[in-house]
Amino acid sequence: MTRIQLRKGAPGARIVGLGDYRPRRRVTNDELAQAMDTSDEWIRSRVGIAERRWAAEDETLVEMAVAAGGKALAASGMAPDEIDLVILASASLRAPIPGIGPQVAYRLGIPRPGALDLNAGCAGFCYSLGLASDAIRAGDARNALVIGVERLTDVTDMSDRSTAVIFADGAGAVVLAASDEPGIGPVAWGSDGDQFNAIEIAAGSSTMTMAGQAVYRWATTKLTETLVEAMERAGVGPGDIDVFAPHQANLRIVEQMTKKLGFGDDVVVARDIVRSGNTSAASIPLALSALLESGEAKSGDLALVLGYGAGLTVAGQVLVLP
Repeated sequence: MTRIQLRKGAPGARIVGLGDYRPRRRVTNDELAQAMDTSDEWIRSRVGIAERRWAAEDETLVEMAVAAGGKALAASGMAPDEIDLVILASASLRAPIPGIGPQVAYRLGIPRPGALDLNAGCAGFCYSLGLASDAIRAGDARNALVIGVERLTDVTDMSDRSTAVIFADGAGAVVLAASDEPGIGPVAWGSDGDQFNAIEIAAGSSTMTMAGQAVYRWATTKLTETLVEAMERAGVGPGDIDVFAPHQANLRIVEQMTKKLGFGDDVVVARDIVRSGNTSAASIPLALSALLESGEAKSGDLALVLGYGAGLTVAGQVLVLP
């Protein structure tokens, strides 16, 4: 009997390049207060946002993904033809077919990679990171590009202050490479499909609705166990973590998670939500990029990341910063 042969992959994968793209337009809380019944104090007290970025017409999903992916490639020092897998995480594509992963790869000069789009809501980046890392360890890819990109303003009802003040646009990307020393821990993921419609664009609708209180309760009561599981799977504990960068959904959620994990002042906590808003699948790479650019985090730091959102889905892992 002929037996199927499997490739032998690398012992691990690590992030070797990081890139971001933030749209040109800054939208402050005061600007929103002129268009709807809200105020700077109301927004800051509920979600912690001071400003967010909204994409212009020419800042499409493809253009933003190409910009962030190009920066990640440049930072990695790799040539485009060294990438053999591209995963694009997004929850805001307006057309179901075709996906934009292959187009983004082509624009970046990456010749005929495996390319796909992935929609796991705001958990999309961590899901994609896990899949790309596993593909490298399995031998199905040597180097991979993962991009989280969103134009949530395309699917936001701008008359609904409960969502219009939160959601924003942007892109973040990482390049993963095979490594003898693992730099990305095993993914801890899961879902709670009994709350599938807590965040949704209902059939026949063009805008998103969110049961804010239900999502807040879920995030603050259910997800600490996923963070603990991610650390356990990587063989580390809270005392080993240098950087905590959860999905930037709500500053109060970030603070609650930080407190539950017992992180002190020695752990750098991402609070990019304050200036970037909720950018869904792009929020974690954007937050990591901001921390590295500011010097708050540094190359080699051990980071704990967690994405969570529509589905309801959750995924997290421990990683070494590039």
